[in-house]
Amino acid sequence: MRNRGAGIILDAGRIALIKRVRDGETYYVFPGGGMERGETPEEAAIREVFEELGVTVTLKGSPIVSERVDGSKEYYYISEIVSGSFGTGSGEEYTLNQNRGSYMPIWVDLKEIKSLDVRPKEIAARLIEKVRS
Repeated sequence: MRNRGAGIILDAGRIALIKRVRDGETYYVFPGGGMERGETPEEAAIREVFEELGVTVTLKGSPIVSERVDGSKEYYYISEIVSGSFGTGSGEEYTLNQNRGSYMPIWVDLKEIKSLDVRPKEIAARLIEKVRS
């Protein structure tokens, strides 16, 4: 059981996602990952976004929290890019490991998010509702 931190980066009607292709399946995830020992969810989100996207972010407000089947929690923070160059991440995800599939940082128009397989679906649905209001 490992808690996770992630960033939801919105900019000019777009959202930053990681396009995953694994075992012939294409889906999209929010940049984020597991918390390291002694790390807060906020610290994990900031570190993971930097590792995966190559940008430094600030977090806005309280997270959207999702509880997983195993009892762990995922913390999703609305985030704003303050520095860096999108798409220059160099985390372990980008090392050549055929078993993990591919990772591609992309911007997606918010209007398209409903038609994509964005995981976790619960967070994508909550985000769509939040953007509508």
